[in-house]
Amino acid sequence: MTIDRRSLIGASLGLGAAVSTAHASERRSVQGLATPNASDLAPALVPDDARDQTVALQAAIDIAAEKDIPLVLPPGRFIVSDLRLRSGSRLIGTARTTTLVFSGGDAFVTGEKADGLVLDGLKFDGAYKTFDPARGDGLLTFSNSKTVHLADLEIQNSSGIGLSLAECGGRVESLLISHALDAGFKSLDSFGLDVRDNTVTECANNGILIWRSKQEEDGSVVSGNRISKIRNARGGTGEYGNGINVFRAGSVLVSGNRISDCAYTAVRGNAASNIQIIGNSCERLGEVALYAEFGFQGALIANNLIDTAASGISVTNFNDGGRLAVIQGNLIRNLFRREQEAEDKRGEGIGVEADAVVTGNTIENAPTAGIQIGWGAYMRDVAVTANVIRNARVGVSVTNAADGKCLIANNLISNTKDGAIRAMDLGVLKGPDLAREPSASDRIHVTGNVAV
Repeated sequence: MTIDRRSLIGASLGLGAAVSTAHASERRSVQGLATPNASDLAPALVPDDARDQTVALQAAIDIAAEKDIPLVLPPGRFIVSDLRLRSGSRLIGTARTTTLVFSGGDAFVTGEKADGLVLDGLKFDGAYKTFDPARGDGLLTFSNSKTVHLADLEIQNSSGIGLSLAECGGRVESLLISHALDAGFKSLDSFGLDVRDNTVTECANNGILIWRSKQEEDGSVVSGNRISKIRNARGGTGEYGNGINVFRAGSVLVSGNRISDCAYTAVRGNAASNIQIIGNSCERLGEVALYAEFGFQGALIANNLIDTAASGISVTNFNDGGRLAVIQGNLIRNLFRREQEAEDKRGEGIGVEADAVVTGNTIENAPTAGIQIGWGAYMRDVAVTANVIRNARVGVSVTNAADGKCLIANNLISNTKDGAIRAMDLGVLKGPDLAREPSASDRIHVTGNVAV
């Protein structure tokens, strides 16, 4: 939505500090929010006043929404609490120089059934003051709102989540969310949300969450975001520490994001069917860079760049119904093992289990295996073709304990310490190098590979 700020100022508030000297004749105090005749409807709103100005600003918000006009705020700091937005609320700041500071209480900024909500050009400072989760789990929380448009905002210093949407649709774009003590952004049960071109950094538990209450289609697009410095303050085994986490939400597109320095994963899809993870740049991850796990059907993971992670791509949990994937055209390098862990040390470029094709990927420096096919009894219908694997302990390892079949063909495997293609039993290598001594098994088909 394009907003002409000059026309908005002239048509709506005309707040004293917001109107230039060239328009001095049009100046009005905040009482005159909609027309010159409304001068007695709200107390004056004063920038950079040390007093709490909730009453004045809430009155202004209500009048503007009732009259269906934008509320344009001047530069400066306003100390407020428990602001409630509603259908038609359009709150416009001045290039993030308008700052709303949380004075404490049950909530900061909330909105229920706020259809058509617009926030633009504002800065929100939570001052790390706690709020009541019963009123909302985000510093800014909006719910049951269609076609929201949140743009050019800065949200910082939240004691919980920075921005939380529940059952909302619309666009969230060009936001800077930082220093949240939980996740930066959360969407629950969206109506197909666009989350684009935002920066999320310095968050304690997760960057961007796209969740649903139950497993079903969601359709959100998460694209062009910059996500960095995501910690894992709550611990666990992957619930926290992720740049982007898609949980139960189907048909989500995650593309073109720049994700770095996360304690766990760049993009983690959990029970997220038909997820597409395309063209992301992922660096310095503490666990698996890209994950599709637990009860999903359908994952397309293509054209991503991964540099420095405990594992590159994992498509797993066939035991819980996780299946059906294409892993194509990814560049994966500089993997490491987490030797401090008792189990799950990782170090694989790509791990895959069921009903999947792995093709055209380039993998370099994998201390465990370039590509790992199956685990224990879990493997079915996997094709690994036309990949380049360099400097790995083993080029391709394949479980010897499953009944499923796999094809390993036309791969170039270079400089492997313990063989180009090996069978393995729960990570323990077994038997000869199948690239040089093909097996007579009708389960594992090895053909046309070049091992150098």
